[in-house]
Amino acid sequence: MDTPRSSPLTPGDGVSGLADAVTDAVAVTDADATSGVTALYQAHAVGLIRLAIVMLGDRPTAEDVVQDAFFGLYRHWTRLTDQANALAYVRSAVLNRCRNALRDRGRPRRLELTAEAGESAEAAVLVSEEHQRVLTAIRALPDRQREALVLRFYLDMSEEETARAMGISRGTVKSATSRAVAALGRTLKEGA
Repeated sequence: MDTPRSSPLTPGDGVSGLADAVTDAVAVTDADATSGVTALYQAHAVGLIRLAIVMLGDRPTAEDVVQDAFFGLYRHWTRLTDQANALAYVRSAVLNRCRNALRDRGRPRRLELTAEAGESAEAAVLVSEEHQRVLTAIRALPDRQREALVLRFYLDMSEEETARAMGISRGTVKSATSRAVAALGRTLKEGA
């Protein structure tokens, strides 16, 4: 007579318990990633979008860049060795994605940047003419100088934090920032 065959994953065989433990661990990890990324997004998304707007000059692309960076953080949440570094990871990802977006669309010629034709009337009213001149001059800076300037003075990061975010030395941050401030001063003085 045939004996009924048991399922290969039956209680007490040691394997089903392992499968349940793995399933539970994945559920906890997903919950941790969701709550961690959500909290970080709520606290820092607006600032990162502003950073991307300054870097790119284009709000829709800036929003896409920040969303992609947060999605990347969510996907790689389990690989973070220290979740306190999550903001630095997202900030670096935003900068890298801004670089990619600029490279993909090609840089417009320097000092000939103008407001986007699709910019809303509300946004145009909110940004003063002087502010627009400064943003245009910042966007005309070379990439490294622009990034250093924005991270140091717009996000108020230290030289060390800026160096880590950009992946360069502290001395390079100092020289890039100095050159950016000098170039910005010259450009704004010429336009006055």
